[in-house]
Amino acid sequence: MDQQIIYILAIESSCDDTACAVLANDRVLSNVIAGQKVHEQYGGVVPELASRAHQSHIVPVVDLALENAGITKEQLHAIAFTIGPGLMGSLLVGTSFAKSLSLSLGIPLIGVHHMQGHLLAHFVDTGAPQPEFPFIGVTISGGHTQLVLVKAYHDMEVIGTTQDDAIGEAFDKSGKILGLGYPAGPLIDKHAQKGNPHAFEFPVPKAPGLNYSFSGFKTAVLYFIQRETQKDPAFIEKHLDDICASIQYTLIKILFKKIEKAVKSTGINSVAIGGGVSANSGIRKKLESKQEKGWKTFIPPFEFTTDNAAMIGISAYFKYLDREFDGLETTASPRIQM
Repeated sequence: MDQQIIYILAIESSCDDTACAVLANDRVLSNVIAGQKVHEQYGGVVPELASRAHQSHIVPVVDLALENAGITKEQLHAIAFTIGPGLMGSLLVGTSFAKSLSLSLGIPLIGVHHMQGHLLAHFVDTGAPQPEFPFIGVTISGGHTQLVLVKAYHDMEVIGTTQDDAIGEAFDKSGKILGLGYPAGPLIDKHAQKGNPHAFEFPVPKAPGLNYSFSGFKTAVLYFIQRETQKDPAFIEKHLDDICASIQYTLIKILFKKIEKAVKSTGINSVAIGGGVSANSGIRKKLESKQEKGWKTFIPPFEFTTDNAAMIGISAYFKYLDREFDGLETTASPRIQM
């Protein structure tokens, strides 16, 4: 008997990207994302502007996702959406739309944890090897830095997290100090590839156990730049590539110090990364180099690193198989725990 094809429409609206994907089981038929350039002039996401943009984007994005998938809404078996964490106003737009569509079509509603989605993106059928359970998941983004023990599709335990800022924020704030645009993470990565990572030394903050801390690093970068530009106003311009390389080198060092500790303490040498910062070339190269140490490493395709709806859809697919559905009383939660 042929396997039944389950069509799931997934919506992601946790921050400033309005995204919709259509999946046929674990295959992505379409994956549409509408960004919001309005935030660039502010150097960061403005929550109220983000929610308003979601309201104008969501209908055309959903229409395009269905069109690209080549199916009609009547063929769908379930509607998935990001339940949290994220910006409350943004989450509400996606949640409300998903509920309305689910109710009008008379099909199940499935809420998905955003960070679980980042890790489960590895299970989209792309032809690439997939991690086996258990594995250590590393979620790295502008709002999160977590080490997660992934025991099953929806059985995850956070074993380490940041005590203050996330690694993505450390990249962006460091870039802002250097006068780079927003988001600064990709720009630092670009300059770092042309610089000397050992040109300047920055401190590695201490945090207990498998936890992280990045606030002290940002402060150290700020004081360093203030001190050097007082001596030479053109210091940044003269040394931008080396500064970026040194910043990136140190942030990667901080990140992997705890990943290595997690591998050693758990005895699990299978590591998968997810989240926007997993697009960083330095982090990818560092993780791949660990294969020489016997690690099994998994890096998501670039289209599944930043916020996208395909990762929400694959997480929802496994919930659908287990008949884990949500009711219309379900509410978005900006600080939901994994």
